[in-house]
Amino acid sequence: MKRIPFRRISKTIWIPVVLIVVLAISGLVVSRLHRQFASQDLNANAGAGIEIVQFNPKIMIYDVTGTGTAQISYFDPDANVHLVTVPLPWSITLSTTLPTVSGSLMAQTTGDQIGCKVTVNGVVREQQSADGINAQTYCLVKSA
Repeated sequence: MKRIPFRRISKTIWIPVVLIVVLAISGLVVSRLHRQFASQDLNANAGAGIEIVQFNPKIMIYDVTGTGTAQISYFDPDANVHLVTVPLPWSITLSTTLPTVSGSLMAQTTGDQIGCKVTVNGVVREQQSADGINAQTYCLVKSA
């Protein structure tokens, strides 16, 4: 039987042995570091669903006061423009669950006095008035 010398075996397998030892040590180190610094489970709430948070809707009130009949143009919470011709005083209450809303109101009267007011959740955010023949005014709330 022919004997294979130890030197020849060590020359051929030393690289795979060193590679296995290095991978084992690095795997152990990474495992310990992960346990130490990344202990939270990033997917802990996966599949739990979306939590619906209750909140109060925004109540926006447009008021127009004055004399005569007015042509009023206003934005609703969805930014749709509405145009109405009504006798004064006039008011409309709009409600939305959007996180923010912009309010815009423009009014012109056939009389000589007009005023507008925008109230959001009970707080007057904008108030304007005008005098004169066919008086015109506007109220603008950029973000409420």
